Amino acid sequence: MLGILFSDKECRELDYVLRKELDEMLLDLNDSRMDGEIKQAIAKRYKVIFRMYARIATPKELSRYALNIKVHR
Repeated sequence: MLGILFSDKECRELDYVLRKELDEMLLDLNDSRMDGEIKQAIAKRYKVIFRMYARIATPKELSRYALNIKVHR
């Protein structure tokens, strides 16, 4: 396990980047043109990014993505 110190500005930027990545992956998971194998790989990556986001997000912000992760299992 690694520990990293972020300034407030860096933390906000990380929050933004993680949210945008989660949004993009949700779009890909809902794309009917993607086959099952690709969706599985995206879902696996989504779980990792979601756990990273969970460390810095408030419960209210996190709930937006937590509800969606169960849909794609």
